[in-house]
Amino acid sequence: MTFNSLQYALFLPLVLGLYWAVPRRFRQPLLLVASYVFYGLWDWRFLLLLMFTTGVDWAVGIGVDRLDPVVEQRRRRRLLLISITVNLVVLGFFKYADFFITSASELLGRAGLDPGAPVLRVVLPIGISFYTFQSIGYTVDVYRGRLPACRRLLDFATFVAFFPQLVAGPISRAPNLLPQIEADRARPTRRQVTSGLLLILLGLFKKVVLADPLAPHVANAFDEGRHPGTVMALTGMVAFAFQIYADFSGYSDIARGSARLLNVELVHNFEQPYLSRNITEFWRRWHISLSTWLRDYLYIPLGGNRGGAVRTYRNLMATMLLGGLWHGAGWNFVIWGGLHGLFLVVDRLRGAAVDASRALRARDVPAILATFALACLAWVFFRAHTFDQAVQVLRGVADAGGETLPLSSLVFVVALVGAAVALDLVQRRMVHPLRVVADRPALTGAFVGLALVGIIVFSGGAPVPFIYFQF
Repeated sequence: MTFNSLQYALFLPLVLGLYWAVPRRFRQPLLLVASYVFYGLWDWRFLLLLMFTTGVDWAVGIGVDRLDPVVEQRRRRRLLLISITVNLVVLGFFKYADFFITSASELLGRAGLDPGAPVLRVVLPIGISFYTFQSIGYTVDVYRGRLPACRRLLDFATFVAFFPQLVAGPISRAPNLLPQIEADRARPTRRQVTSGLLLILLGLFKKVVLADPLAPHVANAFDEGRHPGTVMALTGMVAFAFQIYADFSGYSDIARGSARLLNVELVHNFEQPYLSRNITEFWRRWHISLSTWLRDYLYIPLGGNRGGAVRTYRNLMATMLLGGLWHGAGWNFVIWGGLHGLFLVVDRLRGAAVDASRALRARDVPAILATFALACLAWVFFRAHTFDQAVQVLRGVADAGGETLPLSSLVFVVALVGAAVALDLVQRRMVHPLRVVADRPALTGAFVGLALVGIIVFSGGAPVPFIYFQF
């Protein structure tokens, strides 16, 4: 089992109460135990895997830090390679073993051979992609001299297993999160508590009121065997785009709010991505912790934009293809990553400028809609379980005679999408959200009241797991 929203609502206050009540010397052990309990409730056996990779990376970090970066560069590189290899082998086995075995078997079968390869049916440990990338980033940063190695195993284990962001990110950089974990933190201020609680409420609102009610309407278009018509297919595509955005950004808000109540600041993971004017800007606003990780630890080491245009395009495509595969063991995810790589290459060829800080104008609307359409096209392959299912939805866009969508369903989806867009526009205009809270308590109270009412009204349905828990 894993924590659902109700269980987490009980777990978080219990941990916070104990954490700030016990003497300072017991807080770090308590936080680590709470994180392991949080993770172990899903399957305690995978705690051993988490502890194993944590121990390897902690030891490698100390080893690399002790060696002279000039005289003993080769030994440092070997130690770094041990960390990367261990993490990627563990990730590769649990996430991709069945995928590669099945793909190889199908390829040999088409060639007239019968390999008889067994399907291992490996269970994917929850959050393994996130904590693996976080650990790899740590050892690489120590190797590059961006921070000293963490000497206390307790601190490092807490950094890896920090429960607010353990199972679905954001992927924290060691130079940002580790010093906060190591520090003797004071109690959060009233301002931090207020903003943390509002972030948690906002995240719950996005998940319960926006994301979960869209799920059945997405299923209408993507279910196997259906023949969606134009309206049903387009509605399903748009509904999924906003479902995954509200679902994942909602989790990130809850994670950031929970961490803030522990006086820890996690990185911002979303900045209104569907208001982007091209795909390059989209990736500066969507899943920011992953996109910047891929840039710094994969794209730039591959050569980045050095070496001419052709190599730049190659590096972009390789980065996005691997980014797609990171999301899931399936060719659909590879296609999704490949499409985004292609879109980024086209942006480069067009010389599309990116100024994410520039205010939106009316003339930006066509570019925003075009970017959103491209994102929706790629999302079809992300959501579909098979290639044929993705084709089914795309064919439905041009099939005016396919299954129709009830008007009530269309109106409901449009209302939820409109609410999500309105929320993004408001957040985009808020330079200092907490100043709004301080200066306009009546407005804040109205939002809190409406959010709570919405959460209560929409929380009676079947629970829908967070989408990114599967990665």
